[in-house]
Amino acid sequence: MIMNKIDFIKEKKIFGKHVRKLRKTIKSSEYINRNISQQELSDRSEYISKKTIGEIERGETNPSFETLLILAKVLEVDPKELFDFELE
Repeated sequence: MIMNKIDFIKEKKIFGKHVRKLRKTIKSSEYINRNISQQELSDRSEYISKKTIGEIERGETNPSFETLLILAKVLEVDPKELFDFELE
């Protein structure tokens, strides 16, 4: 059974690192020569709290479908790009 072979905790952490990497590709509109912060990403989303963004990046939560769609839009990526990372 494949579900027994997936380490969901580990995979959520890998996903979170990928989201953090995507966030760090966006330049801040508040600070010159800096990337967007979790707070600025939260402010731009008007839906996702800074706390939730931190939890996603640390692999501590399962974001809803709606959250993933908004996250992709704010990160300026296609939703499928959120899942374009290698599992270990």
